Amino acid sequence: MNQNVKKLIQKLGEAIHETVAESEDIAGVVRNIREQGFDVLLMLEATIGLNEVEPETAEPDEEQADGFTHSDLHFLKSLRITISDSDTPVEDAEDKS
Repeated sequence: MNQNVKKLIQKLGEAIHETVAESEDIAGVVRNIREQGFDVLLMLEATIGLNEVEPETAEPDEEQADGFTHSDLHFLKSLRITISDSDTPVEDAEDKS
């Protein structure tokens, strides 16, 4: 990963942190919890995933017989979602194409 992308990811993390830190909604809820006699420690974890974008092809993603494109199947597989019509896991359906 090049240095520019690393810097941008770091800036994204900082922007997320600042947004949470400056949120009036979050501050209000934390204040209410403290009023109930509790101290609050808020720890958030952000997972940032990157997928390199492939150059556009001349033809759009063709639909498979089940109505999903290859990109749809890949996305569903990443979420570990199965196709409900056939109850076939996405990875199996994707392999059939």
